[in-house]
Amino acid sequence: MRERLARFSATLNWFLERFCALLVALMVLDIWFGIIARYLLELGLTWTEELARYLMIWAALVAVPCAAYHREHIGLTIVSDCLPRLPRIALHLALDLLGIAFFLFLFVYGLRMTADGPNQYAMIFGLTMTLPYAAVPVSAGLTVWQILVAMIRDRGDWHGRLKEAGQ
Repeated sequence: MRERLARFSATLNWFLERFCALLVALMVLDIWFGIIARYLLELGLTWTEELARYLMIWAALVAVPCAAYHREHIGLTIVSDCLPRLPRIALHLALDLLGIAFFLFLFVYGLRMTADGPNQYAMIFGLTMTLPYAAVPVSAGLTVWQILVAMIRDRGDWHGRLKEAGQ
């Protein structure tokens, strides 16, 4: 079961990393198009800045579960590196549980925010804010999943390390 979860998590991360790269590439193209349209072609397009903002928000938030998968999220490494194995494992577990609690809160808050999206409109596009706001619960939900799977994946490592340490 642990291997299947780890494989699914790795596949999900593979897709998320490529989706994030695609969003960043689209953002760069949009910004360059906006520069060319404004200064070389003098078209006066105003939507490119807003599109770049929404692409950046989605890309940044999609990167969060990728970082959680690789365990590259912000942590207390300076403290945990100084600790013996058992307290280090307890600290990592506490940080994972704290991260899960935070992203679950953000998920619920993001669902409420997204539900209010149809009542708000983007300034230039005229579309509702549902899609831009949806980045929050999508990212938070995926991050909770990736942290949970990382905990399960690392649990086997923790048991092996504890046995090696004779604890």
